[in-house]
Amino acid sequence: FLCCKYQSKNCAWLFFYEQQNGLADSHILDVPHPLVWIVQKAEPVLIEAIIRAYITGSMWRSYAKGERVFCGIQLGNDLKKGTKLPELLLTPSTKGVIKGVPGVPEVDDVNVSRETIIENYKSFNFKSPEDISIYEKLLKEGFSLISSSLSQIGKIFVDTKFEFGYVKDNEGNEKLIYMDEVGTPDSSRIWEKKEYLEEGKVMERSKEYFRQMLLEHFKDEGDVLVNKDRMDERNVLAQENELPVDIFMKLSQVYQNLAYEITGEKITLSDNPRKEIIEILKSQYDLIV
Repeated sequence: FLCCKYQSKNCAWLFFYEQQNGLADSHILDVPHPLVWIVQKAEPVLIEAIIRAYITGSMWRSYAKGERVFCGIQLGNDLKKGTKLPELLLTPSTKGVIKGVPGVPEVDDVNVSRETIIENYKSFNFKSPEDISIYEKLLKEGFSLISSSLSQIGKIFVDTKFEFGYVKDNEGNEKLIYMDEVGTPDSSRIWEKKEYLEEGKVMERSKEYFRQMLLEHFKDEGDVLVNKDRMDERNVLAQENELPVDIFMKLSQVYQNLAYEITGEKITLSDNPRKEIIEILKSQYDLIV
């Protein structure tokens, strides 16, 4: 299951990274195996760069409870669940615990406004205030590029999370790059376009599909599964319960199908990926003695 899931995810990931080459560099140096990436170490910006085209998920749950300001952005009162937002919305959150920033609780994954980031740019590991505008530009351009690509295969790019970091170029100058995963079903919400446009029906094609299966399986534990303030209870739920194998296999098939639609290539699984990976890292990179 894990090999299939991650190989499928990596195929989509690499496909979109290659498309974004004209926007900014990434941390990827080489891909010698479907389950192996050789990357350069980057100094991360401490922001989960979330961008949304539709109101759903945690944003909708907060909106339904009466919240109207998200990361300093005011929303109107007429939005409905699953509808398209008037414009792309940037709703960044903290990556890890940020200390000493006024108004930002010292816990992981807290929403922050653009103003807070600008006023405390060093705390978020930006090298300059100007880099905030660059990251926002790359975030919007990256989202639009992937959204256009997914639309061509009948998918809606609902929302996603990017991450950014700094590396040094050949002259020793620091530059802002894409890092971690982009446009994958683990970091994004992806819907089927036909069902949404013709029937108003949401058909998930990302990790949200797994979340919905969990909500169906644990019918009495819905809030535990969606409320990030109840992570301790969620961990206990995971430790004390074994999921049916068919749930994992269904998720694996969703990822395989999506990777095939995106890349046009079917996933071929190795009989012994561990052996292949060890040999590659040993013979090509001297990483294993």
